[in-house]
Amino acid sequence: MVLLSNDLAALVGFASEAVLWGAYAIIFTTSLILLLRRAPTRGLNAPILALGCALFASCTAHFALEFYHFVTTLRDTGVEGFANETKPLVGADILISLCDLLGDFVLLYRCWIVWGRNYWVILLPFLTAVAGFSCIMEVVHLVVTLDPNAPVAPAALVPLGLAGYALPLATNVLATALIVARLWHTARAAEVRCRGRLAGTVRAAQHAVAIIVESGLLYLAAQLVLVALFALGHPAQAIVAVAAVQIYGIAPTLIVIRVALGISSECSTRDPPGAAGPAVAQVTWDMEVSRAQLARPDVLPGVRSFTGTEESVPTLRMDTEYLEMKTLDFEHDGFAIAV
Repeated sequence: MVLLSNDLAALVGFASEAVLWGAYAIIFTTSLILLLRRAPTRGLNAPILALGCALFASCTAHFALEFYHFVTTLRDTGVEGFANETKPLVGADILISLCDLLGDFVLLYRCWIVWGRNYWVILLPFLTAVAGFSCIMEVVHLVVTLDPNAPVAPAALVPLGLAGYALPLATNVLATALIVARLWHTARAAEVRCRGRLAGTVRAAQHAVAIIVESGLLYLAAQLVLVALFALGHPAQAIVAVAAVQIYGIAPTLIVIRVALGISSECSTRDPPGAAGPAVAQVTWDMEVSRAQLARPDVLPGVRSFTGTEESVPTLRMDTEYLEMKTLDFEHDGFAIAV
């Protein structure tokens, strides 16, 4: 039976990251093409594009540092001592937490949008994300100061490192729960306001919730396993830590692709000052046809028709300062719902 040493774990981790980075490069390129192709008709989501590019650049920089360490260490010393800390690996360790932080920012941006650009809602998960990053930076600083060649953090630093990995995990859980809760509540409120005539609203919310949760599970699983292995001081943390870097990029990029393909959520609601009722809802049809075919008759506000059928819902005329409509897309029955 071959025991998993720190050196072997580091080699396996590098191989795993190489495979995942290749997959991430394909996924990122696909998301970039889709975002740019839909820009002329739906506009370009600049924050998501900027965060996506920064995340991919950080993940690529981490892989480049690991690749440099792989080549130079095997050339100079061989496998023995491969896991020992070096200056390039210090930079790579910092990038692990930076990629985690950027991935959290993508999730927080979506949460901010869904909650009507309410900064107070995302304040707590934002603070936990930044606090986790700060803890890891201090761990890196102490490791370099106390034992610069240590392959894993000394036992005395485990509690601080554990906080550094657990706090971003809390951010993921909080932000995902807030997004799911808002989508579900908004869909239910819309159905009540429309007195049951908006039959597909809850079903659309279920699709959006499923996409957010499914995409977040990969992210969540990587963080959870890393926290557990770090707490145990197991050598396998060297495998999960570097592989998780690419997962931090892949998970939010998959959501970008599904949004670009029209099967995820890009919605926000704002209630007017003093509004006592639920958020306003309006049905829109999102089909690959010309705008002329979908033009709404002037005499029928709130009604749009396609292929011989129509759906009418209450439409509230309000100042756009208080109400913003965005499309909640999903691939079912050929239409979309804005809430």
